[in-house]
Amino acid sequence: MKDNKKILWTLFVTVLIDMLGIGILIPVFPSLVVPNSPLKVIPNNWTAAEGFIMLGWLSACFPIMQFLCAPILGQLSDRYGRRKVLALSIMGTASSYILFAIGIFTKNLPLLFISRALDGASGGNISVAQAAIGDISSPQNRAKNFGLIGMAFGVGFIIGPFIGGVLSDHTTVSWFNAATPFCFAAFISTINVILILKYLPETLEIKSNKRIDITRPIANIYKALTSDGLKNVLPTSFFANAGFTFYTTFWGVVLAEQFSFSQSGVGNYFAYVGIMIILAQGLIVRRISGKIEDYKILRFSLFGTGICLFTYYFIPSSLPALIFLVPPFMATFNSLTMAFTSTLITRVTPDNIRGEAMGIASSVNALAQSIPSMLAGYIAAHHARLPVLIGSLFLFAGGLIFWKIFKPEKFK
Repeated sequence: MKDNKKILWTLFVTVLIDMLGIGILIPVFPSLVVPNSPLKVIPNNWTAAEGFIMLGWLSACFPIMQFLCAPILGQLSDRYGRRKVLALSIMGTASSYILFAIGIFTKNLPLLFISRALDGASGGNISVAQAAIGDISSPQNRAKNFGLIGMAFGVGFIIGPFIGGVLSDHTTVSWFNAATPFCFAAFISTINVILILKYLPETLEIKSNKRIDITRPIANIYKALTSDGLKNVLPTSFFANAGFTFYTTFWGVVLAEQFSFSQSGVGNYFAYVGIMIILAQGLIVRRISGKIEDYKILRFSLFGTGICLFTYYFIPSSLPALIFLVPPFMATFNSLTMAFTSTLITRVTPDNIRGEAMGIASSVNALAQSIPSMLAGYIAAHHARLPVLIGSLFLFAGGLIFWKIFKPEKFK
């Protein structure tokens, strides 16, 4: 029990540091394309619409490569263990941040794309960490343990965007620029690798002897729709992730363009969202874990998140204070969805293929993030806030699909 607690907190720190790196991106990304931004990297003769389209494709690089590579990392973790694969994937993440910093400093757009693709290719670390949590969790504390990882997401979203905003602001220190946060992200990712190698024991007891199948990403989509258990959860997960990605991809741009937020302001806003996520995970998810069945939670949490995004769409830019009223509700509903979707996937999956199942789930979620990222730039070129409305519709669709296809009596 003590060892499990140590493993759980090591994974918490691992996910936290990883999310710090992701959170650092949030306030910087919009400033790379917003007109008149001192951090702009696109050519001066580009229109705002062209910048939005480029940003959409740049955002899509990560999930596209994650879609292709995360299932392979999941298989590798089932065969060689969680610890080695987790360390290897985060080493790739650290390298990608260095390349991104160089790309910003030199305004080299192809290098920015290469960097995000590398990060996506090595970005199966969250699904591997989730598989490790599944290894050490009993049915009674599974949702609670996944809630702790959700809390790590929240802490990362508090500190990460704040750091990204501060480190990219030259008024803080004269030599700070858009590349500075990514140098810092590379540094903390390197620390993350050291922590894993030093403190994380191997959690996988029964290793798989299956051959590594490099065609698995394509096969995963078929498995997600046909495998017992997964086919009852992953279609819903697809729509939920797609809907939320429409929001996350361009809400920072909306804050900068329509509400006149600086990169520090964008960072502080998402830090506030992170605080709400932590409170939701600590005060709500962990308290109701084991008391209310997972599928009952998902039957309303998806609709709740959809309503929050729908509300965002209609807040007038003349009343910026109203955008601070939504995050407490959005964080609660989304935290419930994240924690209990992961719980449900592990509950309907046999122990010896949990890493593969998480790889399949990660693959589906990466595809769900790829498509909105590619489309959001074109949609935002017409109206910067329109992706948020599309996102809310996807979440409503996910909720309806879950009511229709998940039959709880099959998984008692």
